[in-house]
Amino acid sequence: MENYMEILGKRAKDASREGAKLGTGAKNRGLLSVAAELIRQKDYLLEENEKDVAAAREKGIKESLVDRLQLNDARIEGMAEGLRQVVALEDPIGEVLGMKIRPNGLRIGEKRVPLGVVGIIYESRPNVTADAFGLCFKTGNAVILRGGSDAIHSNLAIVRVIKDGLMKEKLPQDMVLLVEDTSREVVNDMMKLHGLIDVLIPRGGAGLIASVVENSTVPVIETGTGNCHIFVDESADLNMAAEIIENAKTQRMGVCNACESLVIHEKIAELAIPQIVQCLKQHNVEVRGDGRAQQVCSDVVPATEEDWGTEYLDAVISMKVVGSLDEAIGHINKYNTGHSESIITKNYENALRFQDEIDAAAVYVNASTRFTDGFEFGFGAEIGISTQKLHARGPMGLKALTTTKYIIFGDGQIRE
Repeated sequence: MENYMEILGKRAKDASREGAKLGTGAKNRGLLSVAAELIRQKDYLLEENEKDVAAAREKGIKESLVDRLQLNDARIEGMAEGLRQVVALEDPIGEVLGMKIRPNGLRIGEKRVPLGVVGIIYESRPNVTADAFGLCFKTGNAVILRGGSDAIHSNLAIVRVIKDGLMKEKLPQDMVLLVEDTSREVVNDMMKLHGLIDVLIPRGGAGLIASVVENSTVPVIETGTGNCHIFVDESADLNMAAEIIENAKTQRMGVCNACESLVIHEKIAELAIPQIVQCLKQHNVEVRGDGRAQQVCSDVVPATEEDWGTEYLDAVISMKVVGSLDEAIGHINKYNTGHSESIITKNYENALRFQDEIDAAAVYVNASTRFTDGFEFGFGAEIGISTQKLHARGPMGLKALTTTKYIIFGDGQIRE
């Protein structure tokens, strides 16, 4: 007897075959219809989201994580705008990546095609529901969404609104399916749907991602946690450094591209650390530093070895003082999660070395790590930020949700 997830998987597989045949015009009409429906049914979405927010606060979940869960007018407009941006982007499906003629006359090329069925397991953020649908739909992929139990009312509402938008354009509503069962057993079943789900993308905390990577029989694109560093080099503009660090840490603390770790060159530590700490103190951010950082500023509390590798998602940041660029690069590469790293410097050679030698999906010079985002990179919405190195890395836009097939034209050739 088929279980719940097998039934969903087969529905998605059937829908993906229909989705692969949709032209760009039909897909864009569907996306615009859904964007309009999100705005039209805004009050309904906010009412359902409030149920999740109230339940989270009742459970005592910290406010930085409640912020990830919460919708408001601006975030709903952002979801709709993300879909509109996807409409404006070029459709990669059908693109032919070159064509060569072999000595025997065969013409061989590569063509972009959908992956098929994309499964996404994610936590908290209900905007992921709309973002994931938009990118998958534009690329002709069906998507099975399994959000966290803490956002179930929000996700049910968003998927209902998406289906309303698709229905108005007479498009296949099973292109988006929500796993309504929030039990962990269903997640285990989802990870075993090899042959029905073509790729699985986990978005959430380190525990969730590790569990999916270790237990899935479906190919996984690993979207990593974000222990993001900012290195303040000896030639840094300190005002710029303080402003960038304030933005990277405090604009939104519960997101994967927020800065969690600071590395300060010892030659400017006495000037830089008090200014940075004072800036963060205005936002009630606790700074946990090594012995040298504590000597410079009494507001810095002792750090442990665990702090260097921690993604806090909270009003806490670590601080390490180093003696050289080499030491900074070594420390960051040891403890980072391959997400986003930044250097603040006026030294061009140091900037280039940092970009060359840091092992991460996004490496910045004199800018906030908060820009690692599909919207900011011009991809429209994003499906996630990949910290692995195969197939996709960094913010995943439309092309990351495609694969290729070889197309071969002949005129009667046979192999001898």
